[in-house]
Amino acid sequence: MKVEIQYSSHFARAFKKLPPELQKIAVEREGVFRKNIFDPSLKTHQLGGGLKGFYSFSVTYKYRILFEIGRNGKFVRLRS
Repeated sequence: MKVEIQYSSHFARAFKKLPPELQKIAVEREGVFRKNIFDPSLKTHQLGGGLKGFYSFSVTYKYRILFEIGRNGKFVRLRS
């Protein structure tokens, strides 16, 4: 499933605050995400509770990226 990616302003600000080595890993993981948002290596899963309707994928064991899928399924909006 190849989709257009949009970035929330909150995501952009949070990304800039990450250490450079973590930014590099996040960019690499986003490359995998762009090819297949449900690639098993990303551990993509749907969230519940207050984040119901959102999904997340793993950057590292400690960090993840939250996203929501557009109604038409053709875009995702990254959040943090």
